Amino acid sequence: MTKKTVLYIEDERQIGEWVVRNLEERGYDVVWLESGDEASQAAEQCDAAVLDIMLPGLDGFTVGKRLKRDRPSMPVMMLSARTAIDDKIEALKFADDYLTKPFHPDELAARIEVMLRRSAPAQPEVRKVGHLLVYEQQNRIEDADSGEEIALTGKQFYIFMYFLRHIGQILTKEQIYEAVWGEPYIDGDKTLMVHIRYLREKIEQDPGNPTIVETIRGIGYRVRG
Repeated sequence: MTKKTVLYIEDERQIGEWVVRNLEERGYDVVWLESGDEASQAAEQCDAAVLDIMLPGLDGFTVGKRLKRDRPSMPVMMLSARTAIDDKIEALKFADDYLTKPFHPDELAARIEVMLRRSAPAQPEVRKVGHLLVYEQQNRIEDADSGEEIALTGKQFYIFMYFLRHIGQILTKEQIYEAVWGEPYIDGDKTLMVHIRYLREKIEQDPGNPTIVETIRGIGYRVRG
């Protein structure tokens, strides 16, 4: 896992040293400030922020709102010894979490981890088939060796996706044609065969000796997992 950096703003030195030590022992880098004056600049190198509400100068509410304005995707947690529900409601109008002092370091670390997990950008689901990387949700196929995108026509893509939905299965020409074209297959029709030939020319490293779309003589085709 990539090491994460936490911006921590706390003016009470004893508490600050304790929290920084605990977070660093858990593998985080910590940027510790004792006021919010330099928060926006410091936040540029950080993945999350943990702010005390009671700060000298700018209060934590103001600092937190500015951070969210500048970095909307960065998770922010507010800390406070105040237990008034109004403070919590005010904080949660912009912050991602609120923790009341005193707190256990395990709980603080767990809450930071949850915030980071929630804020992490979703990774596109990728499927590897031979030398191909298939991003099904994005309708995109790449050559894993070159990194180049492979452009398929609509029918070619639908045929290939049908193979992937039935990976490892031997599929008849009738099954494939009727699933992709949505109409009955007529015996002797060469349409599917032509489309698969062109598909192989785009996705196979050696179209004359295909290793992805296999021909099963007398039956149809198969894509192995």
